[in-house]
Amino acid sequence: MRALPRITKVDVYPWNLEFKRPAKTSRNILHNKPSWFIKLSDEQGHEGWGECSIIPGLSMDRAIEIETYLASASANPPQRAEDIPASLPAVQFAFEMAMNGLRNENDLQFFPGNFAEGESTIAINGLIWMADAEDMLEQARYLLRNGFTTLKMKVGSMPFDAELEWLSALRNEAGEDVVLRTDANGAFSKIEPGWTTLRKLEVLADLNFHSIEQPLNSSDVEGLADLSANSPLPIALDESLIGVRGVQQKAALLDTIRPQFVVLKPSLLGGFAECQEWVDLAEDRELGWWATSALESNLGLYAIAQWAKDGVKTRQPILVQGLGTGGLFTNNIPGSLFAEAGKLINRVGHHWPNLTSFLINL
Repeated sequence: MRALPRITKVDVYPWNLEFKRPAKTSRNILHNKPSWFIKLSDEQGHEGWGECSIIPGLSMDRAIEIETYLASASANPPQRAEDIPASLPAVQFAFEMAMNGLRNENDLQFFPGNFAEGESTIAINGLIWMADAEDMLEQARYLLRNGFTTLKMKVGSMPFDAELEWLSALRNEAGEDVVLRTDANGAFSKIEPGWTTLRKLEVLADLNFHSIEQPLNSSDVEGLADLSANSPLPIALDESLIGVRGVQQKAALLDTIRPQFVVLKPSLLGGFAECQEWVDLAEDRELGWWATSALESNLGLYAIAQWAKDGVKTRQPILVQGLGTGGLFTNNIPGSLFAEAGKLINRVGHHWPNLTSFLINL
């Protein structure tokens, strides 16, 4: 990767990603996703593309702050992602992504390697969106028919007795060889008569679940530490990582809660360098990790996939990643990514459009 020439121009293309179906979580329901695509140009005439995309209610970045910053960046382009305020992690991600394309003299080669060349694939989980029980079972059946061997579903939107009923049916249909991951988005912080959080996790462990992401709100550090120490179901931190900056602060969080896994979403955490710090600290403590998209378009997903396969420095085998989100939007950027048989595939023969023309003309 060459040194970065001086960035001379920043072009911004606001975009609203529209979900094909409402995306329900235990927090809220998403119908669209505010996004800004940025194009950086350097003094040698090269271009690099980045995606700034936020999840309202979860991302630290606020739309008005993003737009204010991007307006100033257009007049005075930042030369390093580190120059961007830490309060704007999605903007940091976008600029780091685009700067990598500039360094590589290829606007879509963020981390050169076998995945970018179409010579390797990434094992991914199939994602089951929140709906009624029968709908979620149908989603699971579709994914299983299409070769997925790891499934992830959200929990926390219905009484746990009802949740347990459909999850038990899923385990019975899927069989014991299918890996089941789940994500509560902090929903188990809500008190539910007849159930403690630990008891819920014990029941999920009895169903041979792999792990649960963020069972409690990120503010409940003591509760998360207690669960990590006592739950038979491994705990993965997700939202707890947002806004935690600096090696000392990250290490302190991991040493206090002592989870079994961390889940890395680069656009929520401030980019790839920030995620690499989390990987290093997690592996020093023999914790596992995987990367997950924060519902980016295919462009952001492509950058995260390249990082997870060829950019990250890891001492562990790469686990199944959470990168199967490319088909969520009606107005996604078409490209070379395909999710098939539980793998993310880069078909290099399927060309990406001219991004400037696509974003201006659609």
